[in-house]
Amino acid sequence: MKIRNCQFIISAVSRKQYPMEDIPEIALVGRSNVGKSSLINMLLNRKKLARTSSTPGKTQTINFYKINNEFHLVDLPGYGYAKVSKSSKEAWGGIIETYLTNREKLVEVIQLIDIRHKPTEQDIQMYNWIKHFGFKGIIAATKLDKIKRSQRQKHISLIRKTLDMNKEDILVSLSSINREGKELLWETIGDAFLQKGYDITIEEAAEI
Repeated sequence: MKIRNCQFIISAVSRKQYPMEDIPEIALVGRSNVGKSSLINMLLNRKKLARTSSTPGKTQTINFYKINNEFHLVDLPGYGYAKVSKSSKEAWGGIIETYLTNREKLVEVIQLIDIRHKPTEQDIQMYNWIKHFGFKGIIAATKLDKIKRSQRQKHISLIRKTLDMNKEDILVSLSSINREGKELLWETIGDAFLQKGYDITIEEAAEI
């Protein structure tokens, strides 16, 4: 994917703060320690556009990034961090639900799962919720570089089985460190746009 330009637009906690531009969106959701910010920076060829943190659960807003003046990449609050208060969990859950159920230009939701671990109950609930509302629920299995090549299929099969995925359901395994799987995820995003009638420019770019 050739990133001609990208920029952070806004951190929103309510509908009235969402960008008003009439362009499609792809959302990313996952547990608070799954590496979402690192994945965004890798996808966009930037080092610090999305802020990474050693403190799980820090992202409490919906962060909108405008890509190539054609679409938004949307970073949703992380879920599942045990040390976060119950009231904070409920607030973040409400923020996510409001966005996913009301954003007309939302094309697809990509759920991040740490490939090293079996999906949690919250992962399963999120996946089923995404599917319930009509999205395909693309799975991005992160941290691929953390496991041996010989163990990859075992871990992928466990994720598919735990989430009760069909053969047609999409899972892309990738690493933010060595960029493996990056172009395949961009191709998957491009296909999602095309299926909804959006002619987004997805051009393969040389790695840098």
